[in-house]
This record gives sequence, C-alpha cells and structure tokens, in this order.
Amino acid sequence: MTDDKEHIRHHLDLSRAEWIRGEPAGVTLEEVVEYAFVPHTDGVTYVAMRKSTDPDGVVLVFTPSEWDAFLKGVDDGEFDLP
Repeated sequence: MTDDKEHIRHHLDLSRAEWIRGEPAGVTLEEVVEYAFVPHTDGVTYVAMRKSTDPDGVVLVFTPSEWDAFLKGVDDGEFDLP
C-alpha cells in the first residue's frame, strides 16, 4: 500500500499538536480516537487522527476536504451501527 500523504506527513509537527478526544461530553472512555488540527508548511491545516491507547502508533492524515466529507458522513449516519 502506498502512503498518499507521505509528502505531507513529513512537514507536520505532530509534537506540538493539541489532541482532542472524540468522546461524548461528560464521558471518559479508555480507548477513543483523538484528532488534531495541524498546520503544514504549505499553509493548509490538515487533520491528524490517532488511537488514544497508542499515541506513538499510526497517525492518519486527512486533507480539509476529506475531513469535511467524513464529518458529513457522521452527520448523515453513514457510520452508525445497524
């Protein structure tokens, strides 16, 4: 598999990222998805996503349009369990 964000990933400073836990308000879960808005040297702010229980593991990177499409899918119930 090819990393289509390789040219972006190397220019993101994830060490300064302010990670946001994706959990319901007022609830603390052990394992959640965390995301951060990370500025790139090209002036675009990308969204990084990781697993809270493995902060040094794989980090996914999304473009602004990919993130918008994901949020639209969430709003539309695309990822709801049956």
